[in-house]
Amino acid sequence: MSGVPQVFLASRNAKKLLEMRRILEEYVDGVEVLGLDDVTPYDEPVETEASFAGNALLKARAAVGATGLPSLADDSGLCVDALGGMPGVLSARWAGTAKDDRANNELLLQQLADVPDERRGAHFTCAVAFVYPVGAGGVAEHVVHGEMAGRVIRETRGSGGFGYDVLFVADERAGDRGGDDRTSAELSVAEKDAISHRGKAIREIAPLVGDVLGGL
Repeated sequence: MSGVPQVFLASRNAKKLLEMRRILEEYVDGVEVLGLDDVTPYDEPVETEASFAGNALLKARAAVGATGLPSLADDSGLCVDALGGMPGVLSARWAGTAKDDRANNELLLQQLADVPDERRGAHFTCAVAFVYPVGAGGVAEHVVHGEMAGRVIRETRGSGGFGYDVLFVADERAGDRGGDDRTSAELSVAEKDAISHRGKAIREIAPLVGDVLGGL
């Protein structure tokens, strides 16, 4: 056990881990965010729930059970108006193969090819679950949500971010809210953190994480 406060994030996505660390450091001095590659491997649950919150809780419960550490997990996705809210919880495997960003983006563009610009509204949703040990063998559970509204454009742009960021232009802008049509993948790290669905959810849960870690 290190001498710094530790929290476990049930992910091996390096960009998610960095994002979580950046935001939590605003609330928790010297926090160490561990990922799946930093702990003994365990059986990760299959994301079978029909909601983002359900999947996030599945992962956070398994994480705290395996590591004993206060654990965070998230589930997020893109909900497109013209597709009835899909891909939604299926976002990471929309094209059939899990986490194939290029295939997912290509399929989404094909499905929206005939949809006019005024009907290409969408929003990213993120649920973050925080599960931590309490008492003799018990756990406490909390879930928060964040959203980022915007629209899906007709071509990929940018090299930052991940997933559908290259296709998504957010309504809300950091600094410049007039005529800025950069995709999430073209924003700076600070700009994206300020408006992203995941950033909003993490900032909401971060004070509680800080309180819990401070009480250990």
